[in-house]
Amino acid sequence: MNKLLIIDGLNLVRRIHAVLPDENDIASVKERTLAAAKKLLVHHEPSHAIVVWDGDEESWRKQLYPDYKKGRKPMPTPLKSGLADIKAALSEAHIHSHDAVSEADDVIATLATKITENKGKAIIVSTDKGFSQIIDDNIVIWDHFKQQYFDLTEYEKKLAVQQSQILDFIALAGDSGNKVPGIAGIGPKSAADLLNKFRSLANLYKSIDNLGAKQAQKLIDGKDMARVSYKLAQLQCHMPLNINLKQFRVISNSERNT
Repeated sequence: MNKLLIIDGLNLVRRIHAVLPDENDIASVKERTLAAAKKLLVHHEPSHAIVVWDGDEESWRKQLYPDYKKGRKPMPTPLKSGLADIKAALSEAHIHSHDAVSEADDVIATLATKITENKGKAIIVSTDKGFSQIIDDNIVIWDHFKQQYFDLTEYEKKLAVQQSQILDFIALAGDSGNKVPGIAGIGPKSAADLLNKFRSLANLYKSIDNLGAKQAQKLIDGKDMARVSYKLAQLQCHMPLNINLKQFRVISNSERNT
């Protein structure tokens, strides 16, 4: 059975870079990134591995909602300048990269979905909780920095909703980290309470006459923004990708030495 290790490239290197005392010390970032990738290969023993990097083009999410991720700190210039060197070092170690056109998230979700549709397994290496929406028996998320799998059950408890309701929850309450707006006046607790009562966003709007006038008006006024927020949060799992899994087969030590 194929097992694909998918590393969220910028998620990994930006966190490695952030803890260094000297932001110009890209040599250490390269060294630590390479060590992390090798450790991941040993720990998970995948048959295939790929590092997916964000591209430079404006994402469809930004086009849909210009304030998406507004205010997020840009990549430090030294790190941006050193990415090519980091990718080259990974390539020399037979750990191959793929550059997304814009955001890496949808490419990662598509790769994970595609391999599981072909009866394989996927391990996504990232601290991005957005991948929680695609976790199943064959897709897991590994936090390299905590050295543990993402606990979906704990996350459901934290939000007070089920996995199937996460996108509806964000449509209502938004996501401040990504500047996804949600509905004005609807916070996380209200969103969870509404979804626990009505089970889904669609059912909620069908039952809007059963709500108090004030809350109903918020939902009516915010319906379009809820729809936009849902789309912003939803991972695209079937993007066309011009790549072949064979390109990312993990090379064994014996093969490297021949």
